[in-house]
Amino acid sequence: MRRLRLFATTVAALDLVLLVLAGLGAAISRFGGLESPIAGAWRGANFGGVPYTVVAVVLALTWVTVLAFRGSYSTRIFGSGTEEYKLVVSGSFLTAGIVAIICYLGKIDLSRGFIATAFPLGTVLLVAGRWVARKWLHAQRRRNRLVHRVLLVGMPAGVAELLEIIRREPQMGYSVVGACLPRLSKDPGDEVADQGVPILGYLDDVPSAVLRSGADTVVVSALPGRSSRLLRRLSWSLEGLGVDLVVVPSLTDVAGPRIHVRPVAGLPLLHVEEPEFTGARRLVKRIFDWVGAAILLVLSLPLFAVIAIAIKLDDRGPVFLRQTRVGVHGKEFPCFKFRSMVVDAEERLAELQAYNEVDGVLFKMKNDPRVTRVGRVIRRLSLDELPQLINVLRGEMSLVGPRPPLPREVAQYGEDVRRRLLVRPGITGLWQVSGRSNLSWDDSVRLDLYYVENWSLSTDLVILAKTVGAVLSRDGAY
Repeated sequence: MRRLRLFATTVAALDLVLLVLAGLGAAISRFGGLESPIAGAWRGANFGGVPYTVVAVVLALTWVTVLAFRGSYSTRIFGSGTEEYKLVVSGSFLTAGIVAIICYLGKIDLSRGFIATAFPLGTVLLVAGRWVARKWLHAQRRRNRLVHRVLLVGMPAGVAELLEIIRREPQMGYSVVGACLPRLSKDPGDEVADQGVPILGYLDDVPSAVLRSGADTVVVSALPGRSSRLLRRLSWSLEGLGVDLVVVPSLTDVAGPRIHVRPVAGLPLLHVEEPEFTGARRLVKRIFDWVGAAILLVLSLPLFAVIAIAIKLDDRGPVFLRQTRVGVHGKEFPCFKFRSMVVDAEERLAELQAYNEVDGVLFKMKNDPRVTRVGRVIRRLSLDELPQLINVLRGEMSLVGPRPPLPREVAQYGEDVRRRLLVRPGITGLWQVSGRSNLSWDDSVRLDLYYVENWSLSTDLVILAKTVGAVLSRDGAY
């Protein structure tokens, strides 16, 4: 925990440096130098001779202070999720409002050009700096550094499932040091102990287990019997130990915007809104898709020509592949792609089924002999999917959404998996930025269903930004 606090302090120092640079850059952009003074007074104090170098430093200090009060340097938000970036952006808007009020009340004549440049530039630098810091933190956490030491508490099945998720997502920064399980009639520890986690006692032993293991975080999964009473007593027993208590709700795969807490007689009730598949927000998404696809298509036309020539010269076959896929509400449509396989790829699929390297209904093979030389290159960079921008313009696909399935895959869908068809499939999605072909079938379905249930425009923007990194890393692309 001490190292995590040092990391938070380092991030704050980085933010301060970036914001000072943003202020100095705004002053140079507006005045061509740093010596121009400001004008104004506050209760008799004259600011007329204060140069913009001082303004840049004061603005940066104010900005970082606001971010700190907003919780932007809490060790809990580093490493995963969008909360860190949301706090940075909202804190930046709040700082802009505070500065505007102070300048108005104090009659301080700050240049509008300086303000209009400093805040957008500072916000961009803050987000970029946090992204770099997060990548460094992920690299450290893969080496089991700068992590939270976690004690898992709950029923064996829930603890085992949680352990699997934590180990699969090292960027969460959780290092499991032990577990405490309930007293059951038969030995409950085998399911957890078999995964290499020491059993440090029963539910009554959690405080002593925290002290013995050096845990700084207690994560509680499903509890037996009157779980609310047990959880309350557990929280009391941890008071004064300086550890974080994290509760895993039984309600899964539902994002925050759909959840509202309504306390009734001291009991916090979670009200879950229905998923939104129609309405104004969907219209905004469609407009965003159409405008974005049109811009990207125009910008990528030269790349289209280069890829088309390369495919034609490679084997003289057709440039485009027109493949039937299943879209929203099960409606089939022709999905356009650059051809990356030999012409008779579908006919040769049956003889390769025995070499399928993934579970579920998908077929994936790292060294698929049907892929052409040019196909291997454009697949690695996901360039074979560029023609799907045409499908987006035609209203058959979205920029972001579930993976577009083949009819033979849909024929094997269960009832729950069919919920993927409630929205338009996407060129990219959570599956694209979370491992691509490295994902299991169950993980792919879980991510797609999570997107379907919790879609938002901000989520789309985050996924599009992450897609760039996923494509450049080429991890899981084959």
